[in-house]
Amino acid sequence: MQSSSLMALLLALAMTLMGNTQSQAGEPRPRHHTDQGFQNPWRLPNHDDAPASVTLPFFLRQVGASIVGNRGIAPKRIAPDHRLIEQVAAEGDYSITWVGHSTFLVQMAGVRFLTDPTWSNTASPLPIGPRRFVAPGLDLESIGRIDFVVISHNHYDHLDLSTLKTLADGDTPFLVPLANTETLNRHGIGPLFELDWWESIQIGDARIDCVPARHWSRRAITDMNRSLWGGWVVRIGDRAVYFAGDTGMFPGFVEIGERLGPIDLAMMPIGAYEPRAMMEPAHLNPEEAIAAVLATKAVRSVAMHFGTFELSEEPLHEPPERFVRASEAAGRGSEVDWVFKIGETRKF
Repeated sequence: MQSSSLMALLLALAMTLMGNTQSQAGEPRPRHHTDQGFQNPWRLPNHDDAPASVTLPFFLRQVGASIVGNRGIAPKRIAPDHRLIEQVAAEGDYSITWVGHSTFLVQMAGVRFLTDPTWSNTASPLPIGPRRFVAPGLDLESIGRIDFVVISHNHYDHLDLSTLKTLADGDTPFLVPLANTETLNRHGIGPLFELDWWESIQIGDARIDCVPARHWSRRAITDMNRSLWGGWVVRIGDRAVYFAGDTGMFPGFVEIGERLGPIDLAMMPIGAYEPRAMMEPAHLNPEEAIAAVLATKAVRSVAMHFGTFELSEEPLHEPPERFVRASEAAGRGSEVDWVFKIGETRKF
């Protein structure tokens, strides 16, 4: 992989924080901070509210599914349009390519970045676990220069150490929410920059804001919510994209749009929503995803977090079908709310 420009790295190392939620001496602690780590500060159900009668059978079924295989038809994968990707890079235009799950290659005015890069075949610390059943839409080794990487949280389908170690070239900055750098430091991944909600960093021409999400974090038995989760807004000039990460429905979508809009393109999760009693606090369903897009006032959106790993119990074909119907019901339609094939690139 080619190195990022020296100037971009120097600017990253001198990062300018422009948020207003970081505590100063004597100021009250942000509501999402706790003595043990972090929390969702809104008066909403916690993800632990689902009873054991729901969660235990779910986990047992997931173990079985990881052994037997997926329960439905996976989305189509197409050959990536490398000529279009290279043309956009050369002309400084704007495009987005779906690699799969929550991984996108985004190009904005010559700046290239990845979201939650995950190329591994399983989303698990063990050989068993959710298996990838559609190959990534781009080859990792030939992806080219990356100016920075944003990571939303530490779940295995979003923070993939194997992929990140391949991407780590010593120059490319990795942006993570608070308390996530220790995990990456242990594996020699960096340079690293931790941001709290509403903090910003400037890398070259790009301003990147860490924004709230309604989710949780965990990679082991004892680290529940010890690290922060969030989304990202990347702005270059008068154009901005919003990567929501993993999130349930919450009031923050309106605030994100008001504080950091106008948003040209929102990358919105639409899958992993069943059983609802367990998933509702942490994952949008397709109808909620469209409601979230409307709340941010994003001009267009693209669906993600479906069709790559089997993480929950809705049929594989259902999330994009419901997303399309919800978009049409909201008077928007497929011209502005996109469902990609894995490997697909579109200009925006």
